[in-house]
Amino acid sequence: MLKPFTIITFALAAAISANAQNKKPAKKDTTELKTVIVKGYLSDQPVISVPASVSVLGAAQLRIQPDNSFVSALNTVPGIRTEERSPGSYRLSIRGSLLRSPFGVRDVKIYFDDIPLTDAGGNSYLNAIDIASIQKVEILKGPDGSLFGANSGGVVILSPLNRYNDSTYISAGVNGGSYGLFHEKAAVQLKTTNYLLNINQSFQTYHGYRQNSDTHRNYLQLADSWNYSGKNTLKALGIYSDLAYETPGGLTLAQYNTDPTLARQPTPTLPGAIQQRIGITTKMYLGGLTNEYHFNDHIRNVLAVFGNHVDFANPFITNYEQRKENTYGFRTYFELTGDKKPSLDWKVDLGFEWQQTNSNIANYGNKKGVKDTTQTIDDIHTNQHFVFVRYAADVYKRLHIEAAVSLNDYGYDFKNLYPLNQNNFTNCNFSAQLMPRLALSYQIINALAWRASVSRGYSSPTTAEVRPTDNIVNTSLQAQYGWNYETGFRLRNSDETFMLDASVYYYRLNNAIVRRLNADETEHYINAGGTNQLGTEASLYYWIIRPNSYSFIRGLQFNESFTYSHFRFRDYIVTNANYSGNRLTGVPENVFVSSVQIRFPENLALFVQHTYTSKIPLNDASTVYAQNYNLLQARVSYQPSIGRKTRFEIFAAADNLLNQKYSLGNDLNAVGNRYYNAAPLRNYSVGMNFMY
Repeated sequence: MLKPFTIITFALAAAISANAQNKKPAKKDTTELKTVIVKGYLSDQPVISVPASVSVLGAAQLRIQPDNSFVSALNTVPGIRTEERSPGSYRLSIRGSLLRSPFGVRDVKIYFDDIPLTDAGGNSYLNAIDIASIQKVEILKGPDGSLFGANSGGVVILSPLNRYNDSTYISAGVNGGSYGLFHEKAAVQLKTTNYLLNINQSFQTYHGYRQNSDTHRNYLQLADSWNYSGKNTLKALGIYSDLAYETPGGLTLAQYNTDPTLARQPTPTLPGAIQQRIGITTKMYLGGLTNEYHFNDHIRNVLAVFGNHVDFANPFITNYEQRKENTYGFRTYFELTGDKKPSLDWKVDLGFEWQQTNSNIANYGNKKGVKDTTQTIDDIHTNQHFVFVRYAADVYKRLHIEAAVSLNDYGYDFKNLYPLNQNNFTNCNFSAQLMPRLALSYQIINALAWRASVSRGYSSPTTAEVRPTDNIVNTSLQAQYGWNYETGFRLRNSDETFMLDASVYYYRLNNAIVRRLNADETEHYINAGGTNQLGTEASLYYWIIRPNSYSFIRGLQFNESFTYSHFRFRDYIVTNANYSGNRLTGVPENVFVSSVQIRFPENLALFVQHTYTSKIPLNDASTVYAQNYNLLQARVSYQPSIGRKTRFEIFAAADNLLNQKYSLGNDLNAVGNRYYNAAPLRNYSVGMNFMY
């Protein structure tokens, strides 16, 4: 019902901005709004000239969102769908289907600074990260394998350091709220002339809205940077995360309508979630070193070496799975930069990334949350590597051209340790794949830039898909691939108070990997023809009243994002069922996110955000839908003046103010029609933050 208003505000805000350019402010204010910078394409560049659909969430944007989950912040970005079936259980997609990500992240490559968080087997433990310790998120939308390897959705880069705050400080914060939420965080940063050390610690616990949804996480993050000679720097990054959460499981529509707080109920043949004590524990250690060395003004090298260890356990309804995963690898590239001239500024990058993940996966019977009889044990070694080259040029500071390509290799070896007691590994190698990308942007005038790109996506099956919960290694499962065609524009004003970014794309995916469930509720994956994915995205931010220190309204900002996803199965036939032409399962067709931020005197601020999500198909036959819903959240904060170096904030927030009943993370194609995972009703939180 608010959609017409949202569309009108796009046009209205643009008109107001154009009109504002011709008016002089009543008073001069020196408040500076910083240009949005993108680092993801190997070097810093203003977002206005980037020939790609890129979204950036800076520290200020992240801090006004809830800091106990990535969901709210990421979902403000058009084209992003983040869900949380239960506290701590993320699903993430970029311009794509959630069919491959019933319990995690697929088709997306995630980096923690220069270190891949996504392992060689395709797993990304995003839920291990505390968003309160992240200072910036860059999202590169659309397939971008030319620089980052196998992905068909896009790339997410998490930055642990704030480039605009390189001072020495200590900070702490605490908040609590409904359903037993408690989140504590602390950080210290030490800065000298050539050295910076940043340490973040946090603890979070949350009992959840539903039965069997308790969660807790201990988190420690370290970022260390040493400028040892001129521009040359050595960085050390490390993460320790200990996460445990219960999973309530899906409900039928009748159970969801009767009592949405219930955990999955027992049946005559299977116990329920509480009886089996189902849940997940993930303990992760990740670390790496990154060295940037400048040989001269024209040649530099970046080298990152990294590794991680994951202990994973999942007592489920039908079995008890344990995984031990060890990953190690490196990423490096050389960059050659030409002499900067008014007519031409160019650079060439040549790089290589290699990863190996060794997984020991064991399944046992589950006897009320305790391991029982051994079912099967497998060793799987996954190797993924690619070489890439990129040419980028600015012509007369108007035309920006990028041409890049990578050659990708993927394969895995496996052997069964129990019950077959195999001595030799079976090898499964995929053919090498080229992933090109050609993109350009043209700055028509200083305020307007047009862009276009074509790129190839390629996404190999993950370890969790090759060896799913039916305990059968599926050597017939192949990679999915396709071509993405895109165009768009960015419009801004001279003082960076207004930006409109819009794009339209068409992604034709072949050999799509989809999840299927067996009668005993174990899962397997198949290649199911292809999909046609036509989409439109737009985002707008506008400081209607720019930040100032003299008026009653010290700042008024409006934000809007819009996503339209016309995604359809193209040639999807399973046994006697033909799903061709059906909507892509799990993808809403329309999403609108609107927000207003108002700043008042005495550092009082109000933030209100509304999200509309259209109905979502829950099965491939498109016969069952989750209904559309509206979410309204608000946050009010107060920062009393204490001293020049001291910042203190107290805040109160409310979520789901309309008390909407909705499912945030549906079980797609669920056995027994258990599709629904109810999200919390109206809930509240309060907290405080301190920095010195």
